[in-house]
Amino acid sequence: MSKRMEQEQYRQGDVFLMAIDRVPAAAKEIPREAGRVILAHGEVTGHAHGIRDSRVMFRMDEAGSYLTVLGEAPVALTHEEHAPIEVPPGDYRVVRQREYSPSEIRNVAD
Repeated sequence: MSKRMEQEQYRQGDVFLMAIDRVPAAAKEIPREAGRVILAHGEVTGHAHGIRDSRVMFRMDEAGSYLTVLGEAPVALTHEEHAPIEVPPGDYRVVRQREYSPSEIRNVAD
């Protein structure tokens, strides 16, 4: 694991960003919604974890979801119920927090 990957992790509610060396080549770009890259929609409130900046790209493949932040300056990841967080330039794996219940393993509802 690279030094960068060990140090760069960010969490906002049920979304966890973990620095990676590069996004897999097979990952396909996901279109923006109303000018924002949406990392996750809330199941309960309809709110979303999103970034409104032209320097970001959200991609997915069968193994997961990925965020790329280009340029020199960080971008703001926002959500209606959480404080914004600054995400520096780089590549990240996007992970939804999961929870266990006796009947199923499910995504945390945010």
